[in-house]
Amino acid sequence: MYDGFYNLSRKPFQLNSDSDFFFKSEVHKRALAYMRYGITQGEGFIVITGKPGTGKTMLIKQLVNSINREKVTLGLIVSSQVGADDLLRVVATTLNVPYEGEDKATLLDRLERFLVDQALKGKRVLMIVDEAQNLPKTSLEELRMLSNFERSGKTLLQIFLVGQKQFSKTLALPEMEQLRQRVVATYQLKSLNEEQTKNYILFRLKRAGWQDSPQFEEDAFPLIFHHSRGVPRKINTLCERVMMFGFLDELQVLDRTVIQKVIDDIHEEEAIEAEDMPNNAAVALGRTGSGNLEQRVVALEKLLAELHQVLSTHHNGLKP
Repeated sequence: MYDGFYNLSRKPFQLNSDSDFFFKSEVHKRALAYMRYGITQGEGFIVITGKPGTGKTMLIKQLVNSINREKVTLGLIVSSQVGADDLLRVVATTLNVPYEGEDKATLLDRLERFLVDQALKGKRVLMIVDEAQNLPKTSLEELRMLSNFERSGKTLLQIFLVGQKQFSKTLALPEMEQLRQRVVATYQLKSLNEEQTKNYILFRLKRAGWQDSPQFEEDAFPLIFHHSRGVPRKINTLCERVMMFGFLDELQVLDRTVIQKVIDDIHEEEAIEAEDMPNNAAVALGRTGSGNLEQRVVALEKLLAELHQVLSTHHNGLKP
């Protein structure tokens, strides 16, 4: 639609993590450097954290594309609430280690033999866990135990843990002391500043074949930064809406007035959605302010958890 109207080769602000659109901000270059440094060490845990939308998955894709598969065997897990025993099966599946309902001891033995076999072939094994904040502490402990496998004094399995900011709080717990001792490096992704936000937008436009159509006026960028707070995913969401607005109104110039109109539309839609929710949900969302979607989602998740607990208690009370 708008990409044809503006003679673009593709949509510049799509939300999927396309490595062609990897923006090498100072923050992301440093995070990638930490990850590559970790690979050279060949042992321990590397921990990367950041708020939702700051580009963690994009970083993983960029790293994966640069890994020499002749020297490194790679496994990638997008985690959920996976228990310790299930985690071992997920690891085995990811590394293509066959198993047929074996008990835990047998599965561990299979995994160790696989890691040793890779080492004999001159290859190291790297496991990347995305959304690591979803892993229970027991599963993190299981990963730590897997990192204990060694041969001739060399670690057979290296693990990268990539997750949201709250994952740092999990690692700080007293019971995570042994895992923390295995962390080789850690880095927290931060949002873009105002200048980086502008450069990010222009970079993505140029990657999509942009020839100054539409033209972004200078006064548009500070407003985009203020609304998005420099979070790449939020920048993409807003700019996608702006480009569509420009297409529908056949605009060749996008200025502060256009950006503000789109932002107002977004706020209006969010207010309508809040009105359509149950009263308690609307109140919970309202406490965080209509402009911060991330906080509102967290508030809603908290409310749903409370409702689930109430329903469970009521259900248990009905049992004979």
